[in-house]
Amino acid sequence: MITKIKNAYVAVGQKVSAAMVAPTETQARLALFVAGVAILGLGLSHDVIAQGKLETTYNDEKIANAVNAIMTYLEGSFGALIMAASGIGAIMSAAFGQYKAAFSLMAVAVGSFILRSLISTFFNDISIQQ
Repeated sequence: MITKIKNAYVAVGQKVSAAMVAPTETQARLALFVAGVAILGLGLSHDVIAQGKLETTYNDEKIANAVNAIMTYLEGSFGALIMAASGIGAIMSAAFGQYKAAFSLMAVAVGSFILRSLISTFFNDISIQQ
């Protein structure tokens, strides 16, 4: 058992030594690839660390104003128009046997009705609440 480990250790050492002294083209490419990946990984890791020391602050006032404008339209008369058109389209699609289209149109109708609830459920909407 010990001789097998010793022989394996010697074989690995010989291969590493031969690769250091006279590398083949494949070994050189592999070494350069590993070095490139290591350099990229170390160089770019600072920007992708989730809990880094850099605090990013941003002003989302413009985004909040745009979302409020869209929500005002969808919760007003335009949203009612979308719901009515989708409901009528769903009824017509179901009457003609196109059940996939009917389900899609019903999803649009219900989605325009409950959009603000979905946004408040899944996103941080403190700045866009009325």
